[in-house]
Amino acid sequence: MKTNKKEDNLWDVAVIGGGPAGMMAAGRAAERGRLVLLIEKNPTLGKKLLLTGGGRCNLTNNVSDIHLMLAKYKKSGKFLFSSFSQFGAEEAIEFFNSRGMNTKEEDGGKIFPVSNQSQSVLDVLIGDMKKSGVEVLTNATVSGLTKVSKKDYFNIQIKDGEEIKAKSCIIATGGVALPATGSTGDGFEWLKKFGHKISENNLVLAPIALKDSWVKKLRGITTEDVKLTIFQNNRKYGTMRGGMLFTHFGITGPMALNMSKEVGEFMKRGEVILALDLFPAFDQESLKKKFQEVFLGESNKKLKNTLSLFLPSALVLAILEMANINKEIFNHSLKSEDRTRLLALVKNIPLNVQGLLGAEKAMASAGGVDLREIDFKTMQSRIAPHLYIVGDALDIDRASGGYSLQLCWTTGFVAGNRA
Repeated sequence: MKTNKKEDNLWDVAVIGGGPAGMMAAGRAAERGRLVLLIEKNPTLGKKLLLTGGGRCNLTNNVSDIHLMLAKYKKSGKFLFSSFSQFGAEEAIEFFNSRGMNTKEEDGGKIFPVSNQSQSVLDVLIGDMKKSGVEVLTNATVSGLTKVSKKDYFNIQIKDGEEIKAKSCIIATGGVALPATGSTGDGFEWLKKFGHKISENNLVLAPIALKDSWVKKLRGITTEDVKLTIFQNNRKYGTMRGGMLFTHFGITGPMALNMSKEVGEFMKRGEVILALDLFPAFDQESLKKKFQEVFLGESNKKLKNTLSLFLPSALVLAILEMANINKEIFNHSLKSEDRTRLLALVKNIPLNVQGLLGAEKAMASAGGVDLREIDFKTMQSRIAPHLYIVGDALDIDRASGGYSLQLCWTTGFVAGNRA
């Protein structure tokens, strides 16, 4: 989409960044009758949005209690109450439902479009902007942003030489995750010049690479309920429980992603080992009794087939190899010491961390504008009047499960209603 250039090129609101937060903000500002220009560096809008949730778009999480929702944003949550009071998960779901996109709830309260297509979410946002009268300028890379104090407007420099003027400006340029989608941290340099403090941009929600070669054989294997514990120098630190996916490089999935920032911090100090518990619902003794019952009831079956009742077959074979147990052995032939070794292993499989996959694979980054410099009732900068900052440009850590996009909807909505 191309913009019809105004005669004096002065807009009421310029939104820099065509991601989810930017599109939400632009639509809300235009709905109020403001003349809005959305500036996007990519040829099309929503490039990163289309990748979320494996292309299905986990657009929020159905948490109606605002305090429970804010807990998902960790230490940042204390800043967000006024914003989420204006537009939370219920409002986000209603926003999309009322515009013809039906949603469904899956495990853990995750909300997806019924179509299972991220394109459905993008279509709603684009349609909403068109209806509200937002002008969109694509293939436009912003090279600079300044404030013309005497005339009280922002001057936005585009790399092709064009200059755009706006009374208010919303920064929705994102962080540094998935740079191929346009998230390259451009906005941070402009914001520093305005006097904003920018926290170091660390990757969060990043897959974890492992040194263990056996893991590569399990590519595509999912475990629904397991537990990971962080160890460094034989000392236990953090623990998390949930679903996990084995890949050719290591592990990903909700639990691994949610643990990744903490793992990355410990990696700076030295080697990290993750202890994998495949049966977190059982302690050692209760699991021993459970296995004894099953082995006794299926004494004439092969051990690998019995274990496959509880675990994916490929994972069972890997475990038997690690435990040095013949994969063809029958349950009645399993020695006591082998059973003891097997039970100990499934409760504590060591995973040797190589590191986090880089920005090109991380779904989000933490770091950005210091939250103390933002008025969260309006998303306006406390340092530069009429400058609004939303989405991943803010230093907000969060869990996976729809919380990143909810942050975009919330901050974009608030900024668009105030700019």
